[in-house]
Amino acid sequence: MSHYRPLTREQLAQRIANDLPDGSYVNLGIGMPTRLARCLPQDRDIILHSENGILGMGPGGDEIVDPDLINASKEPITLIPGASICDHVVSFTMMRGGHIDITVLGAYQVSADGDLANWDTGTPDAIPAVGGAMDLAVGAREVWVMMEHTSKKREPKIVPRCTLPLTGERVVDRIYSDLARIDVTPQGLLVRAMVPGLDADTLQALTAAPLRFDEPLAVLSA
Repeated sequence: MSHYRPLTREQLAQRIANDLPDGSYVNLGIGMPTRLARCLPQDRDIILHSENGILGMGPGGDEIVDPDLINASKEPITLIPGASICDHVVSFTMMRGGHIDITVLGAYQVSADGDLANWDTGTPDAIPAVGGAMDLAVGAREVWVMMEHTSKKREPKIVPRCTLPLTGERVVDRIYSDLARIDVTPQGLLVRAMVPGLDADTLQALTAAPLRFDEPLAVLSA
């Protein structure tokens, strides 16, 4: 039996931030992905976009600098030097026009083909709110997903086919879970890295879709 420890949300955010390329324009979706704003490597020039109309978003802090400065999750943020604020028309033009290099989004489900479901849980008490996720999913050059590997009920979130309403078809390029980094390839899901102590059989048991494993496998750590 594997003896492993999943990454915390902070550790996962740090790992994803470390993988962002220098000079990229990156959108952070609501929820977990906003944590990346605090983790960007100091030696890289990465410009953060928020769909509510901010280009050049900086991290929030313990002290609210300006109550009017919030990200798409309505969390307080700062602005970096040279930042700009625009209306939704301009912001969504950036998203739809292919000007965002990478968007990091949360997900309820991701399919083996890279289909994304992240706006409706399908439960009776759910309040569906897609926001700009559909625009980002089809407009960004790359879509990275940040999520826990299984649901709160320990059900797999990586599935052969999504059963929840789709945000986009075949849009996901890379999945970062608290257990593994998995790339969506034409040949299927390819595991690139896993947390220490986790073995392939255990990861496959927690994943409904079939997995292939890179050789050698990298270690998933912050």
